[in-house]
Amino acid sequence: MAITKDDIIKALEEMKLTELNDLVKAIEDHFGVVAAAAVAAPAAGGADAAPSEVNVMLTNPGGNKVAVIKIVKELTGLGLMDAKKLVDGTLPVAIKENVKVEEAEEIKKQLMDAGASVDLK
Repeated sequence: MAITKDDIIKALEEMKLTELNDLVKAIEDHFGVVAAAAVAAPAAGGADAAPSEVNVMLTNPGGNKVAVIKIVKELTGLGLMDAKKLVDGTLPVAIKENVKVEEAEEIKKQLMDAGASVDLK
């Protein structure tokens, strides 16, 4: 029986972060490649140059909602109940607006490490 994409995704969801890291290293070694995030080159003429400020959008709090709420509380300065309302409300929702790209990437990493799905817009 062939393994489907869904089977692989389900197996990856059940893995711990360290196990995923080991898997990526094994794939890199086996295939002689390096897993790196793709970097989009600016379009000719600079019309679509990367923005210097973005909004951090929470698209899904994930399975560990309590950890995500605590991070949102810390990042926004909101009280615990207000942070919970923000996370439990209509998604996607802006967690931080008009922040520098570097700061937004750090915020995204914190939220994703807690299990949330995040977009930068």
